[in-house]
Amino acid sequence: MKENLDGLDVRILDLLQRDATLPIAEIAERVASSKTVVWRRIQKLLDSGVIRERVAVLDHRKVGLGVMVIAHVKMARHGRDVLPRFLEAVKLFPQVIECHTLMGDVDFLLKILVESVEDYEHFFWQKLSKIDGVQEISSSISMSQTVNTTRLPLHAARG
Repeated sequence: MKENLDGLDVRILDLLQRDATLPIAEIAERVASSKTVVWRRIQKLLDSGVIRERVAVLDHRKVGLGVMVIAHVKMARHGRDVLPRFLEAVKLFPQVIECHTLMGDVDFLLKILVESVEDYEHFFWQKLSKIDGVQEISSSISMSQTVNTTRLPLHAARG
């Protein structure tokens, strides 16, 4: 459900998306509000789930995960329990950092990080292809990332 965000909320969220470690006092100064108001707004945004979590964003290459694979998965059948079982299975694989359920020719899009192509090959044969109901997996290796951000376009969403 969409939260009703005002201009102050958007400015606070924009700052937090850029640096979640900013002190309340600095945020308050930058958005021209009091520390108390900013603290309350952030608490409201946390309580409502607008802010899901505060995390450090890592460079996958610098931690040894140099190969990003985008995999399209097509299921053989779409019974009531097949798709949920697939979702539960992929949640157990730390290599899968995103899973999207799709409409169209394929059922799922997975973003997978591994150390090497050989590691992906092992993951493909030993894990992913063994999930019950998987009919076809089409994999592409990302050569580079032109856009990589966790920041949501808040101003565009309000516009």
